[in-house]
Amino acid sequence: MGFVNQETSAAAERMKAYIDAHIKEPITAKVLSDIAGYSRYHAARIFKQHTGRMPFEYIRELRLTGAALALRNDKIKIVDVAFDFMFDSQEGFTRAFTNAFGIAPKRFAAITEPSGWKIPFYVLNRRKIGREESIVAEKTAIIFTQIVERPARKLLLRRSKTAEGYFAYCEEFGCVEEGSGESAPWAILCGIKEALYEPVGLWLPDNMRPTGTGIYAHGVELPADYHGAVPDGFDIIDLPPCKLLVFQGEPYDDEEFGKAIGLLWERIAKFNPKVYGYEYADEIAPRMQLAPMGWRGYIEMRPVREIK
Repeated sequence: MGFVNQETSAAAERMKAYIDAHIKEPITAKVLSDIAGYSRYHAARIFKQHTGRMPFEYIRELRLTGAALALRNDKIKIVDVAFDFMFDSQEGFTRAFTNAFGIAPKRFAAITEPSGWKIPFYVLNRRKIGREESIVAEKTAIIFTQIVERPARKLLLRRSKTAEGYFAYCEEFGCVEEGSGESAPWAILCGIKEALYEPVGLWLPDNMRPTGTGIYAHGVELPADYHGAVPDGFDIIDLPPCKLLVFQGEPYDDEEFGKAIGLLWERIAKFNPKVYGYEYADEIAPRMQLAPMGWRGYIEMRPVREIK
């Protein structure tokens, strides 16, 4: 099940057209998902599949490029350009512009003969920036933890036979395309429009794991009243309301995702939730990992309960 088809192409074009027309207005993930007709995660995935960028990356690039063009008008003030293109302050705009183009907006605006001069837009591609500017994976640490609430919901999942982790799971089910890193069940889960959140990797507690099945699975959370189809080979189970403790590491280079995950696991192993009035409650929900994406850092979630 792929993403490049007529339906998803039309959804990507609708999102792109909306962004282009509203670039000087607030644009939210919810608005884009409504326009696309998919969940927020799936809408963002479709957009990247068709444009090569996540929506926020495309919006940022478009705003900075538009700001650069606006600065060619010597009657406009830099602060006005900053606010026109939805930056919170002139200082924040100056930093973003300088990082993106290698030149401060004031200096750029002062160039009288820009003919033939092209701006190198490289800020959104870490592979092209100098190592002194990039985030080194060795420094990865938990940058924050938070508690999130999950309502009563269903979990659609494809169990493994023996897998205890991601790589064994992919060996069991294979990849959609060789070298893609995307398991066949994952591709199906990404196409579930009713999903509450993005698909996740799961480590199932014993009480949610039938005899003869592996610890690790891929799944997606659905509304409690979901009555849609269950794909062949998949299971659907009920999950009670719960709190999840979210661990999120710093951004990292995509090629070093394994190291980033390992370093975050080291921090998680040393974390004591009791200091904050919670304890792990692994029997009420699976431990979950989000798809590793360097720009947001590696993210894991584990169920907890308040200590009475």
